[in-house]
Amino acid sequence: MKNIRNFCIIAHIDHGKSTLADRLLETTQTIGERDMQEQVLDDMELEKERGITIKSHAIQIDYQYKGENYKLNLIDTPGHVDFSYEVSRSIAACEGALLIVDSTQGIQAQTISNLYLAIEHDLEIIPVLNKMDLPNAMPEVVADQIIDLIGCDSEDIIEASGKTGLGVETILEHIVEKIPAPKGDPDAPLQALIFDSIFNSFRGIIAYFKIINGTIKKGDLVKFVSTEKTYDADEVGVLKLKMEPRAELAAGDVGYIISGIKTAKEVKVGDTITHVNNACDAAIEGFEEVKPMVFAGVYPIDSDDYEDLRTAMDKLQLNDASLTFEPESSAALGFGFRCGFLGLLHMEIIQERLEREFDMNVITTVPNVSYQAHLTDGSIVEVYNPSGMPAQTVIDSIEEPYIRANIITASEFIGPIMNLCLDKRGTLVSQNYLTSERAELVFNLPLGEIVFDFYDKLKSISKGYASFDYHMSGYDTAKLVRLDILLNGEMVDALSTLIHFDNAYPFGRRMCEKLKELIPRQQFDIAIQAAIGAKIIARETVKAVRKDVTAKCYGGDITRKRKLLEKQKKGKKRMKQIGNVEVPQKAFLAVLKLD
Repeated sequence: MKNIRNFCIIAHIDHGKSTLADRLLETTQTIGERDMQEQVLDDMELEKERGITIKSHAIQIDYQYKGENYKLNLIDTPGHVDFSYEVSRSIAACEGALLIVDSTQGIQAQTISNLYLAIEHDLEIIPVLNKMDLPNAMPEVVADQIIDLIGCDSEDIIEASGKTGLGVETILEHIVEKIPAPKGDPDAPLQALIFDSIFNSFRGIIAYFKIINGTIKKGDLVKFVSTEKTYDADEVGVLKLKMEPRAELAAGDVGYIISGIKTAKEVKVGDTITHVNNACDAAIEGFEEVKPMVFAGVYPIDSDDYEDLRTAMDKLQLNDASLTFEPESSAALGFGFRCGFLGLLHMEIIQERLEREFDMNVITTVPNVSYQAHLTDGSIVEVYNPSGMPAQTVIDSIEEPYIRANIITASEFIGPIMNLCLDKRGTLVSQNYLTSERAELVFNLPLGEIVFDFYDKLKSISKGYASFDYHMSGYDTAKLVRLDILLNGEMVDALSTLIHFDNAYPFGRRMCEKLKELIPRQQFDIAIQAAIGAKIIARETVKAVRKDVTAKCYGGDITRKRKLLEKQKKGKKRMKQIGNVEVPQKAFLAVLKLD
């Protein structure tokens, strides 16, 4: 056990984690030249396309150092804030972390929040300055920032380059020397923490775990503590590039277990595996419960696919435990699910994965948060989507959720960030300087305002240099109205939103303009209207596609032309009564990205 090292890689998005992981695998010859490719651990098509890591990936490296063989378990983690839950799970399975900082950009927001996660779990931090081969690297400046942040010596910081392989040997030596071996007793009752799981259509559900205490052998009878179900360990093994079976795994090892589990609900991330006969006393303290920020309805385009969508969601949830969902129905879209996501990127990725991995065509409604409506008879109703909103006449007041947001940023961006938060109806709670260059702002903000585009705007205002963390702080009364979109007088409930009264008019105006661009022209005029209750606040018209019926009349009396036009007009009128307007999927998505 003294020769095992478990470590993860944490960094801000685009600081070169996956490239450096490639070099570590190449240097230790974990991967042959034939299997080598860019970002070898990002095995999802989407990850390769966008150049981002979405899932944490674990792989075991064999490394020789001073004549001894070491087993290093590396976990590559995502850098985007929407996937911070993945990072917290990886950190729980490790004893050390490589903190990678881009030497051209310096310490950025996500680096800080991931670092705090690691420090909370008492991980040994190894700072690495990446991208040292670039001409615009600023090693001295960035090294000072790292020293300020974690209080290490300048000799501790490793200069490296994921592209050229500079400093990779040094990193491996530091991992062996500085990161402590896992503590645990191989002879104690088995305690293993599940930190991830995937679905395999042939083998059932495969759970990835880290053994804290005890030993697990192939064929053991094991049980999952929180569900209290028992299984046979058909196969246990370690995670190399492919899964490699082993006869037994002991304390400190990271591996996988296949036990023919068929239903997704039985495997929970953060659960504990133990033996049936010699069970452990207590479950391992797992991860904190994930808190969804954004709620949206996900509906199958064809309502017959509802059950398939449920199965797809179950399988996706195995792989991404931060997704939450519950069934709901809508007048326009039929049956679907109300899903909770960590952010808009997370929502986009889930939608893409449903389409690619499960071949599901889905419509996503406008994202929103949950409100509390106090009615005149004294009762309280939870409102998740606009169609569940009671009539204005019976509502006494509406309360919306508020959050306490902590924003850490470079001092030059304080002004624009304050303006952004105040535009979003925020109130400043406190402001203090961490160093002369960096400040922390604390705001009270309505959750509904930050759902849409707050994070994207914050990033662009601060050039990517602002971290954003929040927790719920309670409910407060708000003047909210339901904004409906009508097409030819018919309400489209998937486009309805709950919005603050002050923002309703400009938002309705923009919605109509956007829909006018996106709804294809029909044989008749389409009126697009935004309404609050019975009051229309904005309107646009999509003009009809018309055939030139008077083309054959050259010369002659005007009445001949008029007769033809009247005949066409009657036809259009009749068509308008029976015609219906298809709203393309693009239109639903465009509403999310109005700015």
